[in-house]
Amino acid sequence: MTKPMFLADFTRLPSLTRAVVLDGLAGAIDTVAEGAAPSHAFLRYGWFAAALAAYGGSARTIVVEDDEAPVIALPFVRVGPIAAGVATVPGSYWPFRSFPMHADAGPRAIDALLGALAGSVTALRIGPVCDGDPAVAPLLARARAKGWAVLDRFVADSYVFDLQQAEWPRGSSLRKNRFHEKHLADHGALDWSFPEATAWPTTFDAMAAVEQKSWIAARTDGSDAKFTEAGHGAFWREVARDPVLARMLSAAVLTVDGQPAAFSFDMDCGTTKYAIANSYDPVFAKHSPGKLLYYRNLVRARAAGIATVDWGAGDSGYKQTIGAVQGPALRDWLLVRPGLSALVGRMLKGWWSASGNPA
Repeated sequence: MTKPMFLADFTRLPSLTRAVVLDGLAGAIDTVAEGAAPSHAFLRYGWFAAALAAYGGSARTIVVEDDEAPVIALPFVRVGPIAAGVATVPGSYWPFRSFPMHADAGPRAIDALLGALAGSVTALRIGPVCDGDPAVAPLLARARAKGWAVLDRFVADSYVFDLQQAEWPRGSSLRKNRFHEKHLADHGALDWSFPEATAWPTTFDAMAAVEQKSWIAARTDGSDAKFTEAGHGAFWREVARDPVLARMLSAAVLTVDGQPAAFSFDMDCGTTKYAIANSYDPVFAKHSPGKLLYYRNLVRARAAGIATVDWGAGDSGYKQTIGAVQGPALRDWLLVRPGLSALVGRMLKGWWSASGNPA
């Protein structure tokens, strides 16, 4: 008679972990992003493809698999002289420049990533990212253990807002807002809209129109504007071509007599709202149209279950007025592969640190 064998009787082989370097952007990026931390759900193929289309570069992707299932996908593009072997993770300055890592990826997968990376580049820049980034933090720990030089430079402090706090919004703030709305309406009919994902082309045009009348056009060369042709408009229009990313994008637009007067633009990932940009027509500055619109936007987000607003860096004054507090620091990281390169990298640590912003 044949004796039955139970699962516990079999010898369990260790999982097979391997890393491959592929030309171009790998389709596995989306698979990994779907299993990554909710904060990193936007780091999809379409996100990196938009960066290449808008800013240039030819990408390669390191894909790490555990038992043939992709758990890490790290795209990178070469920067500077080819002989230097320096690369960077492509993307947008904000929310941040990171890469997708599955929540279940362990040290063995990260070690495989580092092995493939050492054979592909001399140094890799990742960032800006917030301290504690769920993909970058474990990578830094393993890189240090494996003899990589790990250099950081401070970029800025972030500002975050607990949207579910009981005492918000305050009655006094809402009364002030109603006062300003009443006087803003003297300029014409007010319309507060929250466009659907299918309306992105016209929404981007409306937000670009506001930017072209705002301080950013009057006081700068306009290159940091988010939606104009001279700014980053090409990037965001490409991002919206991915239907999954298009649904993560969120906009609020105020028009006065049919003309765009203010906007707020965010990205919602899970219960976190990343505040990307907001602006207003200075003609209406006396009545705080940007603040009025953003309060409406936040009240709507709160009702939808958004718990945290991450404003990133800069302009801490109005953020703190609304209720934001200082959050994790944003840093740029430079990983230099083990050996002579790492030795040289450690010698440049002071220079790299000084090239950031003073803390």
